[in-house]
Amino acid sequence: MEATDPSIEEAAFVADDVSNIIKESIDAVLQNQQYNEAKVSQWTSSCLEHSIKRLTALNKPFKYVVTCIIMQKNGAGLHTAASCWWDSTTDGSRTVRWENKSMYCICTVFGLAI
Repeated sequence: MEATDPSIEEAAFVADDVSNIIKESIDAVLQNQQYNEAKVSQWTSSCLEHSIKRLTALNKPFKYVVTCIIMQKNGAGLHTAASCWWDSTTDGSRTVRWENKSMYCICTVFGLAI
């Protein structure tokens, strides 16, 4: 099949589309919020739920794994890393870092072709 074959494109992990979905999902949950430790668990769950709902609505042949970290902005350092062994021609990942004046939110999506 050629690279321009529509069936290949329909089944592709499109990183820019995934990034936009994650950014919009985070915005929907956190846009006007100030960091509140009591709400972090609810916020992370909501970010994950919004993201998974939107990703599965793409109707692509993928299984998705989504992680979400919310951290108060207080000058502390945070380092994250991920490693995957997969087929880089079909599978993909995308990490989005979102922030406002009081917190950071880091979401990573792994898309694994079925």
